[in-house]
Amino acid sequence: MVKEEVKILVLIIGAGPAGLATSACLNRLKIPNIVVEREDCSASLWKTRSYDRLSLHLAKQFCQLPHMPFPSNTPTFVSKLGFISYLDEYVTRFNVNPRYNRKVKSAHFKDSRWIVEVDSETKMSTEVYSAEYVVAATGENSEGVIPEIPGLVERFKGEYLHSSEYKNGDNFSGKDVLVVGCGNSGMEIAYELSKCSAKVSIVVRSPVHVLTRSIVRIGMSLLSFLPVKLVDRLCLLLAELRFGNTSRYGLVRPKNGPFMNKLITGRSPTIDVGCVGEIKSGKVQVVPSIKRIEGKRVEFIDGKTKHIDSIVFATGYKSSVSKWLKVDDGDLFNENGMPKREFPCHWKGKNGLYSVGFGRQGLAGISRDAQNIAIDIASLVCRRNKNKMY
Repeated sequence: MVKEEVKILVLIIGAGPAGLATSACLNRLKIPNIVVEREDCSASLWKTRSYDRLSLHLAKQFCQLPHMPFPSNTPTFVSKLGFISYLDEYVTRFNVNPRYNRKVKSAHFKDSRWIVEVDSETKMSTEVYSAEYVVAATGENSEGVIPEIPGLVERFKGEYLHSSEYKNGDNFSGKDVLVVGCGNSGMEIAYELSKCSAKVSIVVRSPVHVLTRSIVRIGMSLLSFLPVKLVDRLCLLLAELRFGNTSRYGLVRPKNGPFMNKLITGRSPTIDVGCVGEIKSGKVQVVPSIKRIEGKRVEFIDGKTKHIDSIVFATGYKSSVSKWLKVDDGDLFNENGMPKREFPCHWKGKNGLYSVGFGRQGLAGISRDAQNIAIDIASLVCRRNKNKMY
């Protein structure tokens, strides 16, 4: 392969909302930057790897990117297509121009610069970027995770897929479907499958807070001026009034309240779109963790078994940073490709290395990270330029 060398001040890896926001903030400050993206479009998680009925689970004011609020006539909870349209407008307004079909092979720090090797699928060549600053914007949701389960790969006679491959429930009517995971994706997919006449079971492996969109919106608004424990008490009271005792149906709540639990574990409460009602009616059955699979028979850790035609794994994602970042001191990221330091100190490392979208704070966290990084880089560039004058 031919190697093409590119010298740039800031290289941003990833063109999801995190990379787009960082580039936009840098552009406003007239800081030269390049965004490289492995897929053929920006925001690929939203455009190509999400189910049809997906929408923003938080109110729009908690999901907007820097310097561009949603229009006043936008619904409080933005649809998938609405958010994609917003992102496309964002790219245009702030003149963000990602380079697509670029897969990062390696990044290392040498002689005061970052050397990043990138395979360009369109050019059939390797590009070598030499940058003063590198921003890892691939985020927490880079690669889908399917857990290792005895018999899944070797002996399961049905079909299985990650939630990133699931689009809708049209092809599952009449089938016995097992959804693994009770986060937002898992509960929403289970609800849709039930409405599409599938016979649905959902694996709930650990305690979970289930709230409504309105309760979460109230809680997030109150957190601006009330202690988190007080907000949690109010939200749990509202949840009790809305759902009753969910533990009766297999949805046991964690010991800590929903927002305290988010601070401690990084796990957000699940926002119900109707699945709790399906569980209460018996249309969706709650089951424990899977022990093993044989043919189309799934055995659970309580010894019970079920015939299953299809499995949808709503088991989350993982970071891909550790595959390409070659840094000996491991200052910013751990071996799992996640920041070593907790929010809000997670976004800046040594030698001009930054991370955006790794703070488990959703789109609001991405917005804060992007602005912090742009301001920090601008101040460093300004200080360097002043030193050159004297």
